[in-house]
Amino acid sequence: MMIHARAQGVTKHFGGTVALHGVDLEVRAGELVGLLGPNGAGKSTLVGLLTGSRRPSGGRVELCGGDPRDPRNRRTLGVTPQETGLPASLRVGEVVDFVRAHFPNPIAKAELLDRFGLGDLARRQTGGLSGGQKRRLAVALAFAGRPEIVFLDEPTTGLDVGARRDLWEAIRTFHADGGTVVLTSHYLEEIEALARRVVVLANGRVLADDSVESVRGLVGLRRISLTSPVPLTDLDLDGLVSVERAGDRLHLLTPDADRMVRALVERNVPFRDLEVRPTSLEEAFLTLTGKEQR
Repeated sequence: MMIHARAQGVTKHFGGTVALHGVDLEVRAGELVGLLGPNGAGKSTLVGLLTGSRRPSGGRVELCGGDPRDPRNRRTLGVTPQETGLPASLRVGEVVDFVRAHFPNPIAKAELLDRFGLGDLARRQTGGLSGGQKRRLAVALAFAGRPEIVFLDEPTTGLDVGARRDLWEAIRTFHADGGTVVLTSHYLEEIEALARRVVVLANGRVLADDSVESVRGLVGLRRISLTSPVPLTDLDLDGLVSVERAGDRLHLLTPDADRMVRALVERNVPFRDLEVRPTSLEEAFLTLTGKEQR
């Protein structure tokens, strides 16, 4: 299968700061990959290297088989960076026309505007748009040239729930038609909703690279939820990684759910509405990055 983007032993230094340290990554055609990591993990830096806006300090990066800084290799690329500057005096439709003019077979202007809910804003100056509207326009521009691969760096920042879910649907449609997507996000439910593969970054290193289910499984934890009046101080049990209370509802993390439930019964801890499930991606993410930082 064709490799749309590749990083091999990539490092990136900013003065004395190491942003990426020996990162390896391959993005195959047709994949939808989610990049997760705390602030400063190196997500945006990696996206910048793969899309040609930055040069690596060491290692090798490829885009569509060549140097990402070569315009010939960027013809099938769409990008929404984390920060996007739009000319305030231009109208939305004029910005779309300007970007479309750089591609040999761009998507129809009306189709692009409608797909991202911008049809009614075509004559509005970008300087008068809200933050969420500017973000929708920035994401729409990534799809203007009918790309084969798009990099979306925190694409839904500033969007309300409805606009975020509309954008999710546009990304799903692009992916279902064979498009390749690399998505970074602080919204972990967004990665769970969209990505087929998750790459976890922390301190410039790849901690995990697998499916959502496998990343959850890496931490080997189960989440036990139950209703009980027992104080948290009475739950000093072997194998209990953490415990939280939300009203009368307790949430326990443990590597052995069966053993934990037996211990609760043996201690005569009163409870009801017991629920056991795998850890969420958020819990797996926090555990993985917590280990790396320690």
